[in-house]
Amino acid sequence: MTGQQQATTVGQLPTPASSESRVPTVLTRIVWALLVASLGVAAIFGWRGDGWELTGLFAVDGLTVVMWVTVTFFSGIVHSYSRRYMAGNRTIDRFFGRVFAFTLVVMVLVAADSIVLFGIAWLAMGLVMADLIGHAADWPQADAAGRLARRYFFTSSGLLAVALATLWWQTGATTVSGLASAVGSLSSLVVLFAAGTLLLAAMIQSALVPFHTWLLSSMTAPTPASALMHAGFVNAGGILLVRFGPVVTVEPGFLILVVAVGAASALLGKLLKTVQTDIKTKLGCSTVGQMGFMIMQVGLGFFAAAITHLVLHGFYKAYQFLSSGSQVAHETPKGKQASGSAGPIGLTVIVITALAGGILFAALTGKGTAVDSGLLLTLLVVLTVLHAARDIVSAASVPATIRYGAVPLVALPAIAIYAAVYRVIEGLLTNLPAAGQPAELTVAHGLVAVAFLGSYLAVETGVYRHSQRLYVALVNATQPPSQTQLTSTEEYNEY
Repeated sequence: MTGQQQATTVGQLPTPASSESRVPTVLTRIVWALLVASLGVAAIFGWRGDGWELTGLFAVDGLTVVMWVTVTFFSGIVHSYSRRYMAGNRTIDRFFGRVFAFTLVVMVLVAADSIVLFGIAWLAMGLVMADLIGHAADWPQADAAGRLARRYFFTSSGLLAVALATLWWQTGATTVSGLASAVGSLSSLVVLFAAGTLLLAAMIQSALVPFHTWLLSSMTAPTPASALMHAGFVNAGGILLVRFGPVVTVEPGFLILVVAVGAASALLGKLLKTVQTDIKTKLGCSTVGQMGFMIMQVGLGFFAAAITHLVLHGFYKAYQFLSSGSQVAHETPKGKQASGSAGPIGLTVIVITALAGGILFAALTGKGTAVDSGLLLTLLVVLTVLHAARDIVSAASVPATIRYGAVPLVALPAIAIYAAVYRVIEGLLTNLPAAGQPAELTVAHGLVAVAFLGSYLAVETGVYRHSQRLYVALVNATQPPSQTQLTSTEEYNEY
């Protein structure tokens, strides 16, 4: 503007001098070293075909190996990114200390065989993440968000403690592996009570509806912490249910409830995302939906599919959060961007590609080839390909010929890669109790599938947009408590 003489104050952050703390550098190198060590453990596990244990405390099995490699990799990325992101921040050492502590706690959690150690690690994981959410101590909003998350995580830990105490009281087992062999002798009522409290604890930690408020209030967390949260922390619900699979799978009727809970959150997360304009909140709603898919796969009995989902979702969501700044543009709104119409040819390409994706997945994994819950798993793959194919075909800026040709060329190799990762993880989880046991199809599964498919198509076709009442309900459902919201840029520009 004419007459404006103020110098530009926005520029590169200062590079830390050699006299500054070495904590970020040291911890980053340690985490990458942990990744190398985890890869070594994975190689030894694959060579031996079996794990090992420290009786009564730890047990290294296929799930431990997969999660150690995944967690240390994501943590290494977050540590490396944060060295630049947090440069010049006076609380950088505290931030790195908590991120590193979170990494160690999760590594303990996934290896813990003692139910007491598992419960302690679960609580510690939540408390460290709540501190990261409220890291900016000078923000009243960050402090409020941290306190809100802490209440949720205390509740989740309390539910887990009730479940573990009940199982210990009824079986006398003090280890997770001991529960696997003892839970079959329990009464149905005790098993259902323990399984129900485990499910509630998982729902809270994974931010499933209606416990998603803490996640949508966590936008005060530094972006690297958000990446770690969405790529790692929320996966804890799936890990909990898989680790205690012998309890969760005893009653077939309970697995149907798990499927219904996951399906509801998957659909509601997708709906909640449609009314968001902020990039991080959109990603948060997306996580709610994706965690619903993960829990749904656990309910179908496909533990390997759930773990594969959380690993691949972690890669995707970590990238999305760490690159979220590049999606913010300072420009004058130009109205709704035009999207291409699929048309008869495009619609045909989408449907054929989605069906081909499902057939390819079934052929490569063997799931969906029998009359069991594998059919629902394959349906989820078909719907995922359908959604991705529609997005490609609707890209109006790309010529139609290229769009139609790109759909199978992108979607089918992606399904092949997914199937390959799934087979690897399935092989690693072979000896996990209750793993690899698809649920038998029931009428309830059919009703859930029909309701899910109908709702999914209603969202994809935009039919739901005709209801103003639904729109208002979705907006209200995504409003975090007012004390956690940042409403003025002056409140956080200096951070």
